Amino acid sequence: MEKIKIAIVDDHKLVSKALENMISFNPAYEVVMTCFNGQDFLDELRAREDFPDVILMDINMPVKNGIETTEEITKDFPALKVIALTMEDNEATIIKMLKAGAKGYLLKDMSPEILFDAIDIVHKKGIFYTDLVTQSLLKIKTEEKLTHELHEMLKEREIEFIKLACSELTYREIASQMFLSPRTIDGYRDSVFVKLNVKTRVGIVLFAIKNKIC
Repeated sequence: MEKIKIAIVDDHKLVSKALENMISFNPAYEVVMTCFNGQDFLDELRAREDFPDVILMDINMPVKNGIETTEEITKDFPALKVIALTMEDNEATIIKMLKAGAKGYLLKDMSPEILFDAIDIVHKKGIFYTDLVTQSLLKIKTEEKLTHELHEMLKEREIEFIKLACSELTYREIASQMFLSPRTIDGYRDSVFVKLNVKTRVGIVLFAIKNKIC
């Protein structure tokens, strides 16, 4: 069986080495690139003929950060799949990374099981995210589309809320933009969580990106 080729881009050399060691114990994967900032990675990537399948990308790096690097990868190498790496579960930063083209994110203290599961899901199916509170993995199948039934299930104002949730606006600012009270927006949020079977704003954004709502 052909190994899944992995690239690691992280300015923390100890983290990078720990990830490489973790991956090397699993015969299904192979680390083919290790870089310590986004610009070095892009330069090396453009000089290669053999590309990685999945890129583990740190968000906060010098020279060129993970968001900027992922934007360039999405534009110039759209077939490559990026998983964001972060030390903090900062929702706003993670949403920026997802909108740049990342297929999901991992906290750096994840277990090997979650790491390998995440790589497999992204490589084979497309998108995943770890819940901000429970760290459980929600598998979202790429073949699921925004069907007519789902349009029927979501009200127009809920779809409008989903679009605004993809922005950097706070929930209070979304309420102001939609000319609604913050309490009403909380109701929309809770309703959308239930209908989409997600638990966080990150989950809403992933759904919206995958279904081209935002």
